[in-house]
Amino acid sequence: MGDMQRRFRDCLGRFATGVTVVTVEHGGDGVHGATVGSFTSVSLDPPLVMVSLDRRSRMCDLLTGASSFGVNILAAHQQDLALHFAGRPLPADTSVSWDPAATGPRLADCAAHLDCEPWAAYDGGDHVLHVGRVRGFSTWDAEPLVFHGGVFRLLDTAPGHHAWAGTLDGPADGAWSSGTAALHSSLGH
Repeated sequence: MGDMQRRFRDCLGRFATGVTVVTVEHGGDGVHGATVGSFTSVSLDPPLVMVSLDRRSRMCDLLTGASSFGVNILAAHQQDLALHFAGRPLPADTSVSWDPAATGPRLADCAAHLDCEPWAAYDGGDHVLHVGRVRGFSTWDAEPLVFHGGVFRLLDTAPGHHAWAGTLDGPADGAWSSGTAALHSSLGH
């Protein structure tokens, strides 16, 4: 990596992100997962999300031919899973916990999970932008794992320290309620 690319990557690292593990089932090998920080919502109607994958990665190849994939939004206590699916395996005596009630590969104890079907894929230079249509989702009461400046971090959840304090368009004021309820019901939840 050249100096300019390294500085550009460091610049992008100033943007805090959540941490996800994208999972896909494939014949013969079972489930494959990859830690992905480049995840975003795209649309509420239809419900779409996007993950950006290095085109040289195994996950990019697997997702290209998949009929579905999952996005597991990791909880703050799941740093070990983020590292595992980024290539640093868990200790030999530790196994990955999967949710047995899920219809697809869903990690246990995540902050949230989205079940997606591929919608479109776009060229993104050295990455491929995979857009998925959300078929279902689940959320749990857990703080998310956050990545910023090359390290994992925790959110400051002290009372009064939230971004919407003093505004009229925050969740406590009902600004998000009707859209969230409409999306939730349209997906059959």
